[in-house]
Formats: sequence, structure tokens, C-alpha cells
Amino acid sequence: MNKIRVMCVDDSAMMRQLMTEIVNSFPDMEMVATAPDPIIARDLIKRLNPAVLTLDVEMPRMDGLDFLEKLMRLRPMPVVMVSSLTGRGSEITLRAVDFVTKPQLGLRDGMLQYRELIGEKIRTAARVRLLPHRPKPSSPVILDGPLLSSEKLFAIGASTGGNEAIRQVLEPLPVTSPALLINQHMPAGFTCSFANRLNKHCHIAMKEAEEGERVLPGHATSPPAPAIWNWRAAVPTNVIRLHDGLPVNRHRPSVDVLFHSVAKFAGRNTVGVILTGMGNDGAAGLRRCARRAPGRWSS
Repeated sequence: MNKIRVMCVDDSAMMRQLMTEIVNSFPDMEMVATAPDPIIARDLIKRLNPAVLTLDVEMPRMDGLDFLEKLMRLRPMPVVMVSSLTGRGSEITLRAVDFVTKPQLGLRDGMLQYRELIGEKIRTAARVRLLPHRPKPSSPVILDGPLLSSEKLFAIGASTGGNEAIRQVLEPLPVTSPALLINQHMPAGFTCSFANRLNKHCHIAMKEAEEGERVLPGHATSPPAPAIWNWRAAVPTNVIRLHDGLPVNRHRPSVDVLFHSVAKFAGRNTVGVILTGMGNDGAAGLRRCARRAPGRWSS
């Protein structure tokens, strides 16, 4: 069996040791190298050709965000950010395949508790095939298709690897597209930056959802973590409702919550899609939607 070749870039010797211990505990992956900063990592990547890179944000000589931008421009490869959440750290949401939040206290015990999560994110990252980012065209493409209607919408669920998958779906969509409601598993502090960066690459408008906001054609919205949201068909317009509920399937926001909501309020006017998964979130909602709108729900 060919193991997934992983490389860790982190200025903390303890983190490099922990990541090596975690990665090597799985039979289908191995840590081929670690580096304390991006300068050393650059040469190791050329020589060892890892399949997945785990990367910290704040490091000496060159920080992780600058390194990530250069890496994706010169040698695109799947990257899982492993870092504390900071305002600037949220800028990685579109370029990295996924991210893991370092625990604030009890680093060793906290990281070992993330073992299964880290393993799953690395496996998913290894399957991702990155496409180059295209600049947003100055004049959007208008394609023949359905008439604009606030009654039509797409509901999209995504988890690990979803950043890149969502980008590939949204970039070619014309401004005549129906409304899109997008639920990407994402920690608080990342959702606004995720939406803003996607907006720069798409014909349609992409933003973080707000309470009471109308659902409009040619627009995509994603909920601010950790909100659980519902789409409600209000008269005379369709609006978004956000509420801070308990996690569903361990996730908040939850794909199941979105799918159950649009199945109830939109029914046959909705197309639902699961792009990537983590656990079974979205499965029950997709089944319910399939009963309400046969043949229009897929994963």
C-alpha cells in the first residue's frame, strides 16, 4: 500500500513531534519530513515531494500565509493549516484545503484528541486535485438558462476539502444562476473571509448570511459559524433565519439543518448537493429532500 506522504511545517518543536506521532500512528500515511520554517520547507518539498503539507501561520523568516500564496502560485499542493485562529489567519480559507485549530490549553492532550480528525483531513486533502485560481472577469458571462426567480435555489453542503470544491462550483456560474445557500463546516472567525475571497473569484455575489436577509438569484450566502440556520419562505420574499442552537451531528452550522429547512419550505424548487463529507452530516436531510423532490438531490 502506498502511504500518503506528509510534511509538517511549524516553528514549534513540540508541534512537529506531535504531528509526526499522530501521522505515523496511521497505517496509510507517514511523516516524511518536518521543517521549522518555510525557507527550510521549500527545499525539502522539492527533494521529497510530499503529497500533503500541514502548515502553521505564525513562523519566523516567512509566515505561513505568505508561504502559502507563493506555494499555490509556483507549486500547487494540498495544504491543511494547523494553527491558532487569528484575524489574519482567516485569510487562508480559500487557498488551504482545510484547517485544524490548535488547542489553547493542554497542547499535547488536545492535539492527541484531534488524532482522528487530523487523519481524516489529511486523507481528504490527498485526494484533492487543485485547479489554478482565475481572476474574476471584468464582464460576467451570461448564459441561456432558467429565468431569474427567488423561488429557485441550490442548497450545497461541504466539509473537509470543501473550500476548493465550492470554489470550482461557483467560479463558472453566471449571474443568471438561482440563489445558492452554502453550508461549509468551518470554525468561527473564518466564514466572513471565506465568503469575501470567493466573491473576488465569482461572477455571482458571495457573502456571509445575515438574519432576515432576502434569498436572491445570482447570490450565494453561507452562515456565520457557529450559527445554525434555516431558510424560511416568508411572504412575499424568501428570507434567512439564523439561530444559535446546539450542534447537529457534531457540527454547527449543520448541513442537515439546512437540508431539512429547504425541504420543508422550498420542496421541488430546490436542488441539493453534498460536495464533500465529514461523518454523516447531511445524509438524513438529503433523504428527506429526495422524498420532497425526487431525482434532484445528489452527493
